[in-house]
Amino acid sequence: MISRTGETEITAPVDLCLPDGRLDPEAVGWTRRPLHRANLRGWGRTKRWEYWGVVTPAHVIGIVASSIDYAGVHGIYVLDRATGAEVSKDAVVPLARGTVMPDRSGEGTARARGGSLAIDIRQSPGGTTLRAVAPGVEVDLEMPLPDGHESLGVVVPWGPRLFQYTVKDVGRPVRGRLVLDSAEHLVREEDSFAVLDHGRGRWPYRMVWNWAAGSAPGRAIQLGGKWTEGTGMTENALFVDGRLHKIGEELAWHYDRDDWLRPWRITGDRVEAEFTPFHERVARTELGVVGSETHQCFGHFSGRAQADDGAWIDLDGLTGWAEEARQRW
Repeated sequence: MISRTGETEITAPVDLCLPDGRLDPEAVGWTRRPLHRANLRGWGRTKRWEYWGVVTPAHVIGIVASSIDYAGVHGIYVLDRATGAEVSKDAVVPLARGTVMPDRSGEGTARARGGSLAIDIRQSPGGTTLRAVAPGVEVDLEMPLPDGHESLGVVVPWGPRLFQYTVKDVGRPVRGRLVLDSAEHLVREEDSFAVLDHGRGRWPYRMVWNWAAGSAPGRAIQLGGKWTEGTGMTENALFVDGRLHKIGEELAWHYDRDDWLRPWRITGDRVEAEFTPFHERVARTELGVVGSETHQCFGHFSGRAQADDGAWIDLDGLTGWAEEARQRW
């Protein structure tokens, strides 16, 4: 079905790949709930990951389990919003040994092990549970899936052999606990939210992307840039009371690479957003020919975005992040 953005909305289950491993043209489009089976084949450019970001009044939590073929790159990150103190526990596992990635978002268990770090993400129709442990930090969370809640799934095609399937689920309820050095902090559903980035695909060697996500009660925004240019697809959407409003245009991103904490502007015909950071996280990985550098800023949104019916929705009060990532992989 061709949506008002000109992109195809997929409404029935579909395989990502043809039997020979090339992209199935019928898989290119976007969804309101996960419908793709990532039946990927091959090695060397195939990437699989599960990233959960959680924002509470006191903390920001990031959990990543990933296989980039050459390695499993896993991590637990916690920011204390009051003090700016960071806890970061990372593991790099050659050839991604011990990493399990299911081929459908919302089904099965993702698992990562590396040294003293362990991550288990269990998915079911009712929601997801996440447990991540490393020395000095323990995360136990439940992200229920409300009835009618929609997420943005997108297949981005660079060509028949290079493509990416992503699910961005923004504004999921979350509850549970965070333990730091034996001190327990409750994560309460009424004032916290979670964001999922589920990724499966085969990538070019070099890539740069922008990603921004923010939530507040009843409203959320998901914005992406650079990596989708020229593909005919975008990963931009507004969520109002759990309903997705797809934004099909490429957006303009304005930010200062010499001062990441200056306000960011993200604009287009349906988006007039400003993002004001309160903290910058820098993450770098160098594994010879493989490397990454990410500047992820946490902060607050203001401005507005347009829903499908033409109404402008206020973005003031949304909390989340905006980032630039540069990859060699």
